Amino acid sequence: MEAVFTVTLPVRKLYSGKVRELFEIDRDRILMVTTDRISAFDFILPTPVPGKGSVLNRLSLFWFEHLRDVCGNHVDTAVFDLYPEILRGFRPVLDGRSVIVKKTEKLPIECVVRGYLAGSGWREYGETGAVCGIPLPSGLRESEKLPEPLFTPSTKEDVGVHDRNMSFEETAKIIGSKDASFIRDKSIELYLKASARAEEKGIMIADTKFEFGRRNGAIIVIDEIFTPDSSRFWEREKYKVGQSQDSLDKQYVRDYLVSIRWNKQAPAPALPPEVVEKTGEKYAEIFRILTT
Repeated sequence: MEAVFTVTLPVRKLYSGKVRELFEIDRDRILMVTTDRISAFDFILPTPVPGKGSVLNRLSLFWFEHLRDVCGNHVDTAVFDLYPEILRGFRPVLDGRSVIVKKTEKLPIECVVRGYLAGSGWREYGETGAVCGIPLPSGLRESEKLPEPLFTPSTKEDVGVHDRNMSFEETAKIIGSKDASFIRDKSIELYLKASARAEEKGIMIADTKFEFGRRNGAIIVIDEIFTPDSSRFWEREKYKVGQSQDSLDKQYVRDYLVSIRWNKQAPAPALPPEVVEKTGEKYAEIFRILTT
């Protein structure tokens, strides 16, 4: 399978992010193409993972449909035969890894929900007894389920710039208390419903992140949702409290980069073939488990 690292189309490119590229369709719609690029520690790695973009796109579409009664979303169509005529010659690149979405005004907040004590949350808890400034009971162990899901928003930064955690109060100052309460409540509701579905399939969603946008006065969920790029997935049969978990997501790549002692400065290192292959297998497996 040939990897897609960049995309060139006969329509205006609006933006190129860590993974997705956005193109203008008309005044009201955008084509969002998910490449096979992979990022870690806020850097785009030079080595793509073939097929990754298709998994992310199709899994997001699955979740947008499954969760549409919880919150509206930006999907217009992912049916390639309904795409504009000018794009019809690009089926090999676009079909399966793209979606036409409605334009929104993106809120400048990354909405993180944590259901288990893992990653940076575990490290902070060990130092302060809190996660993102939210105090937790003493004696919790690594990977332990939290008493209730935590909403821990952060800034949404560009490539190479670390997102910064913020309090709910700071979020309210940026977007207003009403909207801050809305995205907090919807984030947790989305997490709980998706977790219930995943649990039925033997998967635990340790944490996840969302983005929201405003359209015609309503706030809807946008970008991606419950993918192995945006979430931490654990297999229940392998789960053990008190240690880090083997996961079906991007954590495998992060762990590799830590093992080679990359200093998290440019240039980002290339991934060896065995890491690329294993990452692709993990992404394909979580898609299969969650959608069948």
